[in-house]
Amino acid sequence: MTTGVSIILMAAMLAQANVVGLPQAHAHNDYLHDRPLLDAMAHGFTSVEADVFLVGEELCVAHDAPEIRPERTLQRLYLDPLRERAKANDGRIYRDHARFLLLIDIKSAAEPTYRRLHEVLAEYRDLVTSFGPDGRRDRAVLVIISGNRPFELMRSQPVRYAGYDGRLADLQSDAPAELVAMISDHWGRNFTWQGEGPMPDPERQRLRDIVEAAHAKGRLVRFWATPDARSDARETLWKQLLAAGVDLINTDDLEGLQAFLLAHGR
Repeated sequence: MTTGVSIILMAAMLAQANVVGLPQAHAHNDYLHDRPLLDAMAHGFTSVEADVFLVGEELCVAHDAPEIRPERTLQRLYLDPLRERAKANDGRIYRDHARFLLLIDIKSAAEPTYRRLHEVLAEYRDLVTSFGPDGRRDRAVLVIISGNRPFELMRSQPVRYAGYDGRLADLQSDAPAELVAMISDHWGRNFTWQGEGPMPDPERQRLRDIVEAAHAKGRLVRFWATPDARSDARETLWKQLLAAGVDLINTDDLEGLQAFLLAHGR
């Protein structure tokens, strides 16, 4: 990282020093914002999502292959600034909140991309939580692998620097939370309610049952593709997610979710 980039990052971190960390705030496709990661942290987000493609030996952050730019690597956009932030902040991303999630959505072939990702994360072992023979060692950032996920490869590793993003089909899996760290799924494929009118009682109960089952196994819960355009329906749905204990609320609207969570005491 150049000195100029470090100065910019440090200035951004100082500006964010008093930002309240919001445990439920997840920045979906975070890299599409003007300042990836930094905009999310400026709004108190404690979870961000980066899509990656393996290009040669580089992990490039992009939504689709035509958007790949060689300078937009996982290290440059996320791992390096997070390391700088943790070093400047007594080993945490937020002083008032211990957990920070980096959700890495693999877009290219699962195994070769993950193998390279594992090599890269090993270079940041001072930053990322690890899982090995001596158990889990928590550090500033918990990485979770989504998208094209090589479950068997991850399960076979003696040492890992990431957890696995499960689906509702994995809700009752016997795999430990140190491996299947989160349950994520598409909202509309599992619920018909989109925030308009009262939530049907059977769907409210199903949501609570999902959260209870995941939490009983030590796993986080997240849904994607929830309504995200600014509307009363969106906030009504967010309220139900909070009431049920869903751990992460997905959004592209950093300002909107920050305002909602602060208004609701979160």
